[in-house]
Amino acid sequence: MVDKEIFEQKKILRKEMATKHSELSKEERDKISHEVVQKILSHPIYQNSKSVMAYASMPEEIQLNELFDDAFNAEKKLSIPFIVGRGNMRPVFLPNRDVLEVGDFGILTVRQENRKFVDIKEIDCVIVPGAAFDFKGNRLGKGGGYYDRFLKLAVNAKKIAPAFDFQVVENVPITPADCGVDVIITPTKIIDLLG
Repeated sequence: MVDKEIFEQKKILRKEMATKHSELSKEERDKISHEVVQKILSHPIYQNSKSVMAYASMPEEIQLNELFDDAFNAEKKLSIPFIVGRGNMRPVFLPNRDVLEVGDFGILTVRQENRKFVDIKEIDCVIVPGAAFDFKGNRLGKGGGYYDRFLKLAVNAKKIAPAFDFQVVENVPITPADCGVDVIITPTKIIDLLG
């Protein structure tokens, strides 16, 4: 019964977030994305990382193009998620933008002939998307469980979540399967749970 209630609460919160995302103009989204990414680039976790996994942004998410450029320029080992089965993904090396193509669900992925997987234990920083976060670092995902499973295996990685201010809420409903984040960065705040 409790799980059913949590499932319903998650569904309601995802819907609320989707509505707020739809109210943002592309200009607002781009401006906020720039502000958030600049804060990530100056954060010690990102700066000290050698192997970074980031996500290929969907249109409604914080856009990470500037982060990709910085990672290429700084010669960090950059990877993005690659779906390998239902609920599971692996990090695939991204040497540059030229190897990208549109894959399943309209998400950018690395072309098959360029695919090289990265050892998950090598990753020291993961840029984590989410629908909502709370001040304790709890994360509401999109519902597939991909990141929850992945982050539990990424044992050496610190987790940074870029977010719009409205995505940080008082309380995110969670279950034991859910995996939280270490740092949440919005245009107006940095919530650092590592102290």
